[in-house]
Amino acid sequence: MLVLFLAFRFLPAIGAFLLSLTDYRISGKWDFIALDNYTRLMSDSVFHEALLVTITYTVIFVPLTVLLSLGTAVLLHQVVWKRGFFRGVFFLPYVTSIVLAAVIWKWIYDAQDGLLNSVLGLVNIGPIDFLSQSNTVLPSIAVTSAWKGFGYSMLILLAGLQAVPKSYLEAAMIDGAGTWQRFRYVTLPQLRPVLFFVLVIETIGAFQVFDAMFVMTGGGPVRSSYSLVYFLYDSGFKYFDFGYASAIGLVLFLIVLIVSLVQRRLVGRDD
Repeated sequence: MLVLFLAFRFLPAIGAFLLSLTDYRISGKWDFIALDNYTRLMSDSVFHEALLVTITYTVIFVPLTVLLSLGTAVLLHQVVWKRGFFRGVFFLPYVTSIVLAAVIWKWIYDAQDGLLNSVLGLVNIGPIDFLSQSNTVLPSIAVTSAWKGFGYSMLILLAGLQAVPKSYLEAAMIDGAGTWQRFRYVTLPQLRPVLFFVLVIETIGAFQVFDAMFVMTGGGPVRSSYSLVYFLYDSGFKYFDFGYASAIGLVLFLIVLIVSLVQRRLVGRDD
């Protein structure tokens, strides 16, 4: 496993860093330009727009997914009848293709024939073109991604809930703690390591969003859903500016690392 990790994770990361220091062309020729790609990146307005879109999407997606995962895990933890069945149903979207999920939700959001607008029409609302308006496109994509991926975090949180010692909850109940107090002061502190893990993986996934935006909006309208990874994709595979694309990837890595360290400080630290 160590050899596989080095071959497919560590060495490519080093290669991407070295590539970001060059002006590498599709012909295979390259010139060493040191930090010019990073200097260019800091003054690139498209990069600033893509970073803002990515941060905004992350702020919407991560709390939505964590709350949905935690709420579903708590419900499944309380349910005894058919727990395995419901667990499989909620997990099923996670194992489906993101492209398939994006196509399905693109139809749901459709302004003319979409399911959501048909329901809203029953109460005289709409139609709303969710994917063609800058103020609704990111929340719409975030809902799609949350529906697609919350099942994984739900299972992790469910395992964490089942690992909470029953004696702690029973002692709190004897002391007169209500349901919310037991959850707030007993269950949540015990879930801190699991919540930290879920926050980190969901944050990484949010910063790497690309597939849903590519399929549902193509980065539009007017770059309202143009993420950093979309920018990286265009730079590398549309304009063949591989050094610049590698610089974008390294900057994205640093941003995710800093955010993860902040989350560890706020959520993952030991008392």
